[in-house]
Amino acid sequence: MSDIVLYTIITMAALGIFSAVILYVIAQRFKVIEDPRIDQVAEALPGANCGGCGYPGCRGFAEACVKAESLDKLNCPVGGNDCMKNVAGILGMAAAEKEPQIAVIRCSGTPERTARINVYDGATSCKIAANLYSGETGCSFGCLGLGDCVTVCNFDAIYIDKKSQLPVVSNEKCVACGACVTACPKNIIELRNKGKKDRRIFVSCMNQDRGGTAKKACEVACTGCTKCVKECAYDAITITNFLSYIDFEKCKLCRKCVAVCDTHAIHELNFPPRKAKEEVSEKNEVEVS
Repeated sequence: MSDIVLYTIITMAALGIFSAVILYVIAQRFKVIEDPRIDQVAEALPGANCGGCGYPGCRGFAEACVKAESLDKLNCPVGGNDCMKNVAGILGMAAAEKEPQIAVIRCSGTPERTARINVYDGATSCKIAANLYSGETGCSFGCLGLGDCVTVCNFDAIYIDKKSQLPVVSNEKCVACGACVTACPKNIIELRNKGKKDRRIFVSCMNQDRGGTAKKACEVACTGCTKCVKECAYDAITITNFLSYIDFEKCKLCRKCVAVCDTHAIHELNFPPRKAKEEVSEKNEVEVS
């Protein structure tokens, strides 16, 4: 073997060893030691990676929990309170009980209630359609019915009803991850507390036009008449831009606002049927006699 070949081999070997040493020193200097509790928390999470917690996947949420000083502002909507109790136990913290939530559809503009003034013929995407025009009806605030909310739901918890052409949320499957809320360009989907016995009251309308214009576009639109506000004894209802909103944190589910709404824009879900006034009156008369 010639001296040139030998020197070349020695030089290359020396450079390799030197580079390896440099890389080792750099790796040791900048290595990140990960808290082992991150893996423990990640295993305690449901693994849905839905982003409903506000972080990029369950791993990101686990890291946020470990780094946080308190779990008060952290919540996994899929796992719920039981999941957060497990996380709190791993981290030696306390997790506050939070009300389960569910997505609600704040639009009732079915074909029977709203007159179609045009026909959309384009991409089947609410986001695209919303950028092109205001909708097929006179209400520019209503649901477009093209199913972006259905597409983004990882839990098969929402579908478009063929008759009403509106989204329907499954009470059993919805985990309140908020993906449908983010996907809706019309902002007609809202996360609200499930309520006791799954009972909820909300204004199923997003129309901010004046009363007459809103009513002309949809017969069940909120007209901002203020009757519900005057009827509510708990200051749970406010009106902004001719549109009523019921604060689910303040609402006591008394249903008095539902009774005074002339357009039936306020929805009550999972309540027992109301007794007719005549039946109540007759019963009272019998009791008195």
